[in-house]
Amino acid sequence: MTDTMRSSEDWYARDLSGEEFTDVTFSDLDLTEATATGASFDHCTFKRASFNVAAFTDSSFANCTFAHCNFFDAAFTGCRMVGSIFQKCSFNITRIDGGNWSMVALPGAELSKAVFNSVRMSEADLRGVKCSGGTFRDVDLGGAWLDGADFSGADLRGSNLVSLDPQETNVKKAVVDMQQAIVLAGNLGLDIRPD
Repeated sequence: MTDTMRSSEDWYARDLSGEEFTDVTFSDLDLTEATATGASFDHCTFKRASFNVAAFTDSSFANCTFAHCNFFDAAFTGCRMVGSIFQKCSFNITRIDGGNWSMVALPGAELSKAVFNSVRMSEADLRGVKCSGGTFRDVDLGGAWLDGADFSGADLRGSNLVSLDPQETNVKKAVVDMQQAIVLAGNLGLDIRPD
């Protein structure tokens, strides 16, 4: 339960570096082109917020809820999103580099035009996500829920695919490295032996 309600605020191009917010609900917040290093949002809710072209570095959004938010061309570098929930959000050309997104909930999200690099997403709920042709490079997906996800044609090289069941997840024409191919073959129940 949030303690504070803030509605229709204009934070266009605002520098939020070092600012801290706890238990706040933001409705119709405009964060277009906002920047932040070391900002902290804890147990906050964002409804219809615009993060377009925003850039967050080493910031935390722990246990937050994002509903109907737009992340067009937003960048998150080294950010912590642990336990956050995303509902019907748009991630067109969103870029995530590094950081901890463990236990986030992104069920059914359209991520085909988003880029995830070197992100920890262990135990994330990615059921039914649409990542066809997307980029998930060097991502820790250990323990992630991937049933019904579409990674067809996606670049998955370097990512932890131990939890991926090729019979429950679409990986047709996905790009993987040799070690990942062995893991996926093992997940299919194949008996892999040396020559």
